[in-house]
Amino acid sequence: MRKLSGILVCAGSALALLSTSAFAQAMDAETGASAAEAAQAGDEASFDEAFPQIVSEPLVQGDLAPPGPLVQTWSVDAAQDLIDFVSNIAAEGLDPRDYDLQALRVAAASGPSEELNSIASKNFVWLVEDLRDGRTPMDAREQWFVVDPDRDMFRTGDLLSQAVASGDVSGTLLHLNPTHPDYARLRDELAKTPESEAAKRKLIRANMDRWRWLARDLGRKYLITNVPEYQLRLTVGNNIISTYRTVVGKPGRTATPQLAEDVSGVVFNPTWTVPQSIVKGEGLGNKVLNNPAWAKRNGYKATKGENGWITVVQQPGPGNSLGRMKLEMPNPHAIFFHDTPSRHLFANDARALSHGCIRTERALELAITMAILGKAASKEEAVEIATSGEYTKVMMEDKLPAYITYFTMASDIDGEMKTFDDIYGRDAPVLASLDKPRVDNRSNVIDDEVIVIEDDPRVGG
Repeated sequence: MRKLSGILVCAGSALALLSTSAFAQAMDAETGASAAEAAQAGDEASFDEAFPQIVSEPLVQGDLAPPGPLVQTWSVDAAQDLIDFVSNIAAEGLDPRDYDLQALRVAAASGPSEELNSIASKNFVWLVEDLRDGRTPMDAREQWFVVDPDRDMFRTGDLLSQAVASGDVSGTLLHLNPTHPDYARLRDELAKTPESEAAKRKLIRANMDRWRWLARDLGRKYLITNVPEYQLRLTVGNNIISTYRTVVGKPGRTATPQLAEDVSGVVFNPTWTVPQSIVKGEGLGNKVLNNPAWAKRNGYKATKGENGWITVVQQPGPGNSLGRMKLEMPNPHAIFFHDTPSRHLFANDARALSHGCIRTERALELAITMAILGKAASKEEAVEIATSGEYTKVMMEDKLPAYITYFTMASDIDGEMKTFDDIYGRDAPVLASLDKPRVDNRSNVIDDEVIVIEDDPRVGG
């Protein structure tokens, strides 16, 4: 009874989350409804209005016209706007020396010409690549596996056509900036950091560029975790609804990679299928078979096939190594969010302790919230499933994007700009790339090694 009561308290906190002022404000902002209207609509109607769709409609490439040509006709006024933009590009964390500013000025001073068309178009294309995709080449992005959709959504030739037709070159380019508030905060931080603080300015620039590696717009509702901060945020309309401390991968081959995936379901009271590196390599299989009392106390069940192959599964329960929930997030790295029975670890300041997966505090609260947000279960159903003690997987009708990021300078959960420890040493190649000339015709093909995690949730516990 005591154990069940503890579960219900946790479940109740998840329901309380849905009625907090921050959550209610986000719902009002999403729907444009007044508090009185929301009350009249009822719980379910308000919820549907607040969260009508988690993922944007897919972009149908076949319906798009061919992209505009990469060399187009420039007026002198448009070229001057481009010159002014390049002259001030340092405000965006980029280097004016990467662009042909002097050649642009000479060509513009000579009036309309094929040379002006060529030089202005080339520099515009370079700016699009740097502002849309990030200046950092792929080989400097360690364990970065995010497929950025912006190349398809904001095609270079189309942007060039728009810029020269409207004459608003700077506005077209500035529209490529990331919409997340943290990009603007970093830009403001760069503006107020004196040139004498060269190392800090370079770190700000590196982290501004990291925002460009992601989609320009992360969506209306998503999970985002900054690995070096050891924090996970549930975000709605750029409002942080809830935060959770995390335990992340240890440095080395089990470091947590940078991903952008969809949470597609919630597993309540999960089982843990033990990897063969533990079953065989650590002798767990034979221990479970030869010591039934110990195995029962720890929730392990083993089966031995005719070929001698032993499979070990840890059953649901308070001692399960995955805790009371995990979020389904299919990806080739086998990374996901889950609970842990070793909750004392969340009190540590440094929490790079896991085998790569991300453990979250108040995990049952998060699981229930995800199930409700994703329309996988009602509030009552989610609580009943969570407290049943039985393995149950619920699939989400509305998937929720989840971003696993790596920022060493960012706003913390209190909104203060802060520098975080570079726990995996991923800053060095990005910082070094800022000292080198920009790479032309950069590939967007991810060629880093995919390290499949054989998760051992006992590690660090």
